[in-house]
Amino acid sequence: MKRCLELARFGAGKVAPNPMVGCVIIFNEKIIGEGFYRSYGETHAEVNAINSVKNHELLKKSTLFVTLEPCAHFGLTPPCSDLIIEKQIPKVVIGAVDSFAAVAGKGIEKLKKAGINVEVGVLEKECRELNKRFFTFHEKGRPYIILKWAQTQDNFIDIERSPENYGEPTWISGDLALRLVHKIRSEENAILVGRETAKKDNPALTVRHWTGKNPLRLVIDRQLQLQESLKLFDGSEKTIIFNAIKNEDKENLRHIKTDSTKNTIPQILNELHRQNILSVIVEGGRQLLESFIELELWDEAYIFVGSKFFGSGVQAPKLKGKLIASEHLDNDRLFVFVPC
Repeated sequence: MKRCLELARFGAGKVAPNPMVGCVIIFNEKIIGEGFYRSYGETHAEVNAINSVKNHELLKKSTLFVTLEPCAHFGLTPPCSDLIIEKQIPKVVIGAVDSFAAVAGKGIEKLKKAGINVEVGVLEKECRELNKRFFTFHEKGRPYIILKWAQTQDNFIDIERSPENYGEPTWISGDLALRLVHKIRSEENAILVGRETAKKDNPALTVRHWTGKNPLRLVIDRQLQLQESLKLFDGSEKTIIFNAIKNEDKENLRHIKTDSTKNTIPQILNELHRQNILSVIVEGGRQLLESFIELELWDEAYIFVGSKFFGSGVQAPKLKGKLIASEHLDNDRLFVFVPC
């Protein structure tokens, strides 16, 4: 199962809104086949593992290990459980049960009815952690939310700026931290900023310092006050503007109207869930970040602490959480928190 988890991670950033899955086939305590889910819409891990076995007669005496319950429904590909049954694999070991309503135990039930010995829950915690975005999406009805900001040694995220200082971020962390931020972006589905961040920093919100897919860009601009010349509106990547004025679709640029009498954030999360967006990074300013914190709508927080001191400026958000990881990045530190 540990090898299954290793394989599954190769699908990071490529398979959403589906989960990452790894699969290994064992005969006489040796691996004779393995596979992982490579890209959304392609064949699943179980199919790839089975196809990698040279002698299919051995499958009738083998054990199949897989991180997530095999599917039992026709989606973009046929059910994996049907192929396992067809190949007469006698035993299947599963890491975690699938939360997706179309599966949710149906794959396990189908395998058992076919007389297959099914074991469930091997390294379940690790298998759920691997696909925490997928499980959050289906069990909580919203995307997995990552808060991210950089702060100084004296807990400021920005200086007090006037319009002549707009157009570029106030850099707090260094190049290595920047590359890691872009790597993180490449593995998530969407990235959200508020109007003030868009106006002051003019961010592109891409992964130009890393190799990978750019996330869906999201910006909150309730009264549509932002200038069209900003990088967010250059049409190079899909961008959604959440506002209180209009619905409109243009190439790579979509306006979605929200109800101004209600809190905007739950409306945004509902829309992202409707669009099958599994995860979102919130890279906004203090006001937007604290709005998510106050609503207790976050799953992880990445806080980069640079070596600079500002003395005054915009205070960093205050967050109560459990520290689960830290890392040195040249002169900077990264701290990762989860809710207590």
